[in-house]
Amino acid sequence: MASSEILELQQRIQQLKRLVELSVTLNSALDLDTLLQLVTSTATELLDCEAASILLYDEKQPHLYFAAATGSDPKKLAEVPVPIEGSVAGTVFRTNHAIIVNDAEQDPRHYSLVSEHIRFHVQSLVCVPMLIKDRVMGVLEAVNKRRKIFEEPDETILSVIASHAAIAIDNARLLASIRQSLEKVSESDRLKSNFLSLASHELRTPLGVIIGYASFLREDAKGELSEHAQHVLDAALQMRSLVEDMTNLTMLETQGLMIVKPQFVSIQSILEKASDEVRQIASAHEHKLTFAFREAPITVNVDPDKTVSVFVNLLNNAVRFSPPGSEIIVGAAQQGGRVMGWVQDHGIGIAEDRLKKIFDEFYQAESPNTRHYGGLGIGLTIAKGLVEAQSGKIWAESNGVGKGSTFKVLLPKA
Repeated sequence: MASSEILELQQRIQQLKRLVELSVTLNSALDLDTLLQLVTSTATELLDCEAASILLYDEKQPHLYFAAATGSDPKKLAEVPVPIEGSVAGTVFRTNHAIIVNDAEQDPRHYSLVSEHIRFHVQSLVCVPMLIKDRVMGVLEAVNKRRKIFEEPDETILSVIASHAAIAIDNARLLASIRQSLEKVSESDRLKSNFLSLASHELRTPLGVIIGYASFLREDAKGELSEHAQHVLDAALQMRSLVEDMTNLTMLETQGLMIVKPQFVSIQSILEKASDEVRQIASAHEHKLTFAFREAPITVNVDPDKTVSVFVNLLNNAVRFSPPGSEIIVGAAQQGGRVMGWVQDHGIGIAEDRLKKIFDEFYQAESPNTRHYGGLGIGLTIAKGLVEAQSGKIWAESNGVGKGSTFKVLLPKA
């Protein structure tokens, strides 16, 4: 074998090696600008030419534009749109066939306006289509072969590069579109959460005042006036329930970003604070809140605010599903190396097959067509998430429908 043939074979092997490397790199590239520059620089190297460029189709305007280039300022190139008619690149784009031009000045398809704009003299070029799923998305061209003219092997190599580039560009565009959509969704979720949090906060105070005055009026008034006060109270309590659901929904959506700040605190203080938060609504339903724990502090290592929220949700659940005038018991005791807190009611109870399901998001123990108690069904889901985020455990116990229920929470002891 002649030395020239050996040299040519070595060059082909080197080219194939670079094509493989390019394919691997393109498959891992996510930034579109970096990807485009990699394609043009590799094409310039493998075809041993002065420059290479990528022209993509602008769907809003019927022309091609320079997306990347070597040997020239891509921003300056982008100032000149390349027409679909009357240019080599446009012809390749329309016909889906590669073109080799080794005497550009004599070819009427050569679009000289670009060369004049950037003051770059084009002598020869090879231009190939960039295909994605049988659709031409643009063209890849190499300009001014250094030692000789462009030939068919150059067209083949450039076509391979174009095929890899088209897939990578399409993937990068898709990823950019997904990221943009996710950012919009994230911003919408943030605005919604902020609104729900603000609305629930602002509604608490006036609702508390309405519930308080309606309760006094119901007790002091007689006859028809007392009935009217009861209607106002019922409406306010229903609104208060919706506000609690809004607060729970906001908390549920931000659980993934939740930061737990544990500290040593007594379980009694947590239960008392939670009871204070629901005392007004419990009083409106004529419920009696009873504490069942020793006075000596039982210390736990938990996030106080989040643990209070756990028992507020459990107490709201007990108030909602218990008959007026019934007792709700809040208790705590040491349980081995841990501390247990619980909320016990004498309400509608829970069927055995639903004891685990009630902690599922938006689960309702009642049939949606025959509901009497309202709510979104997320309070217990919130409680479960907050407990488990602190390495705790929560579960429900009940002797059956109509026999009340007890929600137990196992927390880390100090």
